[in-house]
Amino acid sequence: MEKRNVQRCSGTTRRRRWWGLRRRWRMLGLFEINQEHEFYSFTCLMKEGLHAALQTTIDTPGPDELSAEHYKSEQTQVHKDYEMQTFAGLVFSSLRYSLDINEEEYKRSLSSDCCYLQFTSNSKSKADFFLTNDKRFFLKTQNKQEVKFLLSNLMAYMDHLEKYPHSLLVRFLGLHSIQVPNETKKYFIVMQSVFYPDERIDTRYDIKGCEVGRWTDPASTGSPVKILKDNNFEGKHIILDQKSSWLVDQVEIDTAFLRSLNVLDYSILLAHQPLHKDELDGKHSFSNLIVRTEKSMAQDSPTEEDHPTIPLLGGDSFRLASDTIDSGPDHVQDTGEHSGHSIHCQEINLPSVNSTDAELHEFHAHHRRLLPNFKNSVHVIDGPELRYFVGIVDIFTVYGLKKRLENLWKSLRFPGRAFSTVSPATYSQRFCRWVKDHTK
Repeated sequence: MEKRNVQRCSGTTRRRRWWGLRRRWRMLGLFEINQEHEFYSFTCLMKEGLHAALQTTIDTPGPDELSAEHYKSEQTQVHKDYEMQTFAGLVFSSLRYSLDINEEEYKRSLSSDCCYLQFTSNSKSKADFFLTNDKRFFLKTQNKQEVKFLLSNLMAYMDHLEKYPHSLLVRFLGLHSIQVPNETKKYFIVMQSVFYPDERIDTRYDIKGCEVGRWTDPASTGSPVKILKDNNFEGKHIILDQKSSWLVDQVEIDTAFLRSLNVLDYSILLAHQPLHKDELDGKHSFSNLIVRTEKSMAQDSPTEEDHPTIPLLGGDSFRLASDTIDSGPDHVQDTGEHSGHSIHCQEINLPSVNSTDAELHEFHAHHRRLLPNFKNSVHVIDGPELRYFVGIVDIFTVYGLKKRLENLWKSLRFPGRAFSTVSPATYSQRFCRWVKDHTK
């Protein structure tokens, strides 16, 4: 009798927790895609198709080097009621590997028995947005024109991320389509969520660096999560101290790349949460520094033989010891003979003990920083008191005839004001200026 009562109480507790979690999701604009949801059938096809596609990737070892043919590859898998197409599968697999995303773990997240979550917001986008149940990966429907644009520029995108492995550009992890007989083909892309983990995030911003239409009333009612905009951020700053120059420089690097693709209207997603005392204390520990240094190296290191990790923390050239950690959270003293002063960790990548000056120069050229010990580390930057989540998204809008005409129309309607539809050169300059003016 007593055992049954305990089981009954345990079941009641689980139901209450689940109800509380679902209630919190609704408040954040997240809705569970259950059997009654309009997208339930579609997301079931996505999960089944992704499971099969990723299992094929797992069972087929990737090449040592990617060729032009890998970027053009299209693999079709026929299922009972639909066809699933995967584009440039090995290319995206190599990118996941560089981000230390385990393929089995990635497959489990995307094809879990747990329902996807639908994300709704005040965004003007006509696309449908989904999150995996663990909220680690973001899925977004795309139109055919956007898919063609991404595939035509995929090699340039991969080259940029190889040169700048700590780039703030959103990481595209997979590109697929689903074709159900007698229905329109649907394309979708899988991305790494910028806001992960999001348990303590309560405010999110979408920044374009302009003013027209860039205000959201935070007090307006409704369940969708409020994505605040540029004008909501006025009077606020991104406080990074020593890392501020890294952020400003990396945004300039990434927007120069986007300008070369003739795109505009991209945004910087921004959120923050307070750092707990244990997180503040942990940043100063030497063991944490070792883990973060190894993580920062691993993103550009296919094998341990190519770039040793732990050995670089000893030796005569670069020697890190607990008593060399400066008062700043990411400040380390170089005690070797190459230099007599302190250097900022976010501005270096510590090479192996036998590195030459040329290797050191190449190390700096990748514009790395000391990454936090997170699965989503490329989008997380810790300031003195706040943890920031930062990523550049929505990079598919080309400055073609339609946008040029829109620019002309807005110039007449909003004379002298800053609106989003301008030339890629003007857009990137203004975007960088906003980041510089709002970062300390």
